[in-house]
Amino acid sequence: MIDFTKSQQYTLSIRLSTDGFSFSIYNPIHDNSLSTIEKETDTSLSLTANLKATFRESDFLNHSYKRVNIMMADKRFTIVPLELFEEEQAELLFYHNHQKRENETVICNILKKNNVAIIFGMDKSAHTFLSEQYPEAHFYSQSTPLIDYFSVKSRLGNSKKMYVSIHREAIDIYCFERGHLLLANSFECTHTEDRIYYLLYVWKQLEFNQERDELHLTGTLPDKETLMNELKKFILQVFIMNPATNIDMQALLTCE
Repeated sequence: MIDFTKSQQYTLSIRLSTDGFSFSIYNPIHDNSLSTIEKETDTSLSLTANLKATFRESDFLNHSYKRVNIMMADKRFTIVPLELFEEEQAELLFYHNHQKRENETVICNILKKNNVAIIFGMDKSAHTFLSEQYPEAHFYSQSTPLIDYFSVKSRLGNSKKMYVSIHREAIDIYCFERGHLLLANSFECTHTEDRIYYLLYVWKQLEFNQERDELHLTGTLPDKETLMNELKKFILQVFIMNPATNIDMQALLTCE
């Protein structure tokens, strides 16, 4: 049980996605204390309306926390090498790669260890609402903690590694060579065949080795057996990461 009288010692992490909202509460005094709560969203309502409804229904969101992390899990992000990044150019760079949306806030995360900046978009009304609830909140793209986490994992061994985060309507692909980020991209897809197509397309483009290099899967894996069996016809080293879900929420705890 979580003792909310001590919430000011805890970290609250919130993931916003089209799949729904996820919340985790972490007590740093007990290392294995990560509690995750999932909330479905009403697709007929806006992101902000869904958030307001969730806040009305969920008492745990109305406590004060030591730290609040808010993470956007969608494909509206762009990665820029740090040496080419200037904060005042962030919107220009972002809308060069994404179609402009009304009512959008553009936010940056700097990953010094990986020498890149992540620029991402967030619904402005939702950003305003969450900033009012938690004035000290830290906002992240989901790709930020994942790149941090995968870059460390990818240093083990000599093989190149592809990490794939699977959502209901998209897949995010991150490729590394011994800690060095080679590629990060997101593809809209809802069927197993499309996921396999995009994975193998990127694998071939980057000239990964079918026998030696590694593919690691995480996220929502409803068709895990089919996906694994099909991929193993083409790639020898295919793994499901442990834990298979919420790696992003765990990795978020170490973000600056």
